[in-house]
Formats: sequence, structure tokens, C-alpha cells
Amino acid sequence: MSKTVDIIIVGGGPIGINCAILAKQHGLNALILEKGTIVNSLYHFPTNMTFFSTSKLLEIGDVPFISHSDKPTRKESLEYFRRVVNSWDLNVNTFEQVEDINEQDQGFEVISNKNKYHAKYVIVATGFYDKVRKLNILGEDLPKVKHYYDEPHPYVGQKIVVVGGANSACDVALETFHKGADVTMVVRKDSLYEKVKYWILPNIKNRIKEGSIKAHFNSNVKEIREGEVDIETPDGKLTIENDFVLAMTGYQPNFTFLEKIGLSFSDDKARIPVYKEETLESNIDNLYLAGVVCGGMRTSTFFIENTRVHAEMLMQDIVMKESLA
Repeated sequence: MSKTVDIIIVGGGPIGINCAILAKQHGLNALILEKGTIVNSLYHFPTNMTFFSTSKLLEIGDVPFISHSDKPTRKESLEYFRRVVNSWDLNVNTFEQVEDINEQDQGFEVISNKNKYHAKYVIVATGFYDKVRKLNILGEDLPKVKHYYDEPHPYVGQKIVVVGGANSACDVALETFHKGADVTMVVRKDSLYEKVKYWILPNIKNRIKEGSIKAHFNSNVKEIREGEVDIETPDGKLTIENDFVLAMTGYQPNFTFLEKIGLSFSDDKARIPVYKEETLESNIDNLYLAGVVCGGMRTSTFFIENTRVHAEMLMQDIVMKESLA
């Protein structure tokens, strides 16, 4: 038997949580459906990660974010968002994946792997951290290839290749190097990403300059095999010994799901979802987008700190519609 609520929020990240808080403040019954755990993307961040944003800029729901330093850690952020959910007594169903959303009279039917729901409004706040940007090369499916990084301990004394030149790749290269890994970076551009965290960039550049971390620019990994990797460099193909490949190549929204529920996108490579800038309502009436999913393939456009306002924008529109109903 289906359950009826005012709003279904797909995704239990910081923005989805913020939407649920504002819905509750306006007397609306909201339910978050999250396929993993609370703030699932943050949970899968590297164990020792430090945020670029300050704790103040991550606060939601008027709940203070107290951290030991100006920039909080992954562990502190998990504790904070657990506390926010508990403080506001939000309705959150974790480990429940939304499989489809169908338009119906007076709202939507939302189908999960556990239940069916009816809601007047739907907010999609699914982020982009679940789908990796693959290298699409031979050997990428070997167990030695990792697209997510947790901690450096398994790589002590190992020969590793880190693919990428942005924040994640630089963090991984430095942390594994300092723990005793033999690190080679493969960067497809001619330099590291210019917006790498300011306290990381000089460190990684110095390690590369002194040769402690080897780096191949304008290069690509072409094939991965047990025990070795082929790299295409400006000087030709290079084969090196290798134990692990850490492909920090980025992530993208779940376009398969977004297309399935009927969303439209821009025609360029950015694949930005169609939505009204003032209200975040998508091409489907009463279905809203919130958070980093709004950026499509431009995954560096939105962050937690500059999408907190999304909840206010779309909730203002929903409340107005409710007042006119």
C-alpha cells in the first residue's frame, strides 16, 4: 500500500537534509529517500579528508558546526549532519533507492526498491558522487584499479599510479607518498589543476620537482595489466611496473536515472538539466532539482556552501503554490 506525503526528497545529502528542514518549518510533511546512509557521499570520502570549506559555510538548519579547526574533517562532518537530522527529527529512510518517478493526477508516484509513495512535490538532490568517469581502457575492471580512495595503509611499499591532476589526485598522491608508496602521477593536461587547494599545491609541485613523486603530463594511461601499466606520453609509450591504479578521474550525475524520470538536458557536453533559475523547478511541473546535480557534467560548479540557498529558493515556490491551492 502506497504512502502519501507532501514532498519526497530523493537524496539524503546536506542539501536534501536542508530541504527537509525548510519543509518542516513550513508545516509540510517531507520524506527523504536515500539509497545509502545519511550524507552517503561524504561517508565515502577519504578517511583523512579535510574540507576546503569552513565549518561555518557548511552549517544548515541553524545548528552550529563546531570543529577543531577552521576547516572540518570528514569525521566531524559526519557527526555534524547526524546531529542535524536528529535535532530536527527528520523523516529519513536510508538504504532505500528510488527506482522510478511517474507523474500522476495531483502529484507523483515514487517507486523505490522497498515501497511506493505518492507525493505532491518531488525534489531530486542526488549529487554526482556515485557514477565514476571511467578511463574506458583495457584492464580498468581489474581488482587493482580503484576509483574511490579511502586511506593510504594498503599502499605502503606499493608501486601506484594516480590518474588525474585535480584536488583528489593531488591529495592521494601526497598521502600515499608520505606513507611509503612509490607514486607516479599521470595527468592528461600540461599542468596540475590551477585551483588545487592552496595548502596542497606547493607541496605536490615540490615533490614532483625533486622527483619524489614522478609525474607524466600530457599523458594518458592506455592499458592496465597485472604487474604493469602502459602510459602514452609525448615521448611515446612507456611501460612501468605497477601494483595499484588509483583513478581519481572524477564523477558524474546518474544520467540514466535522471533521463528515466523525464528530465531534459542542455545539448552540449555539459549536459546541464533544464530548470528555472529562480525556483529550480525542472521541465516537469512540481519536480525540483537541488544541489550539485544542477551542474550536470560541470561538477566543480556547485558545492555544499553555494547550494544551501537552493532549499530556500524551491521551498518558497512550493509554499506559494500551497497557498494558492
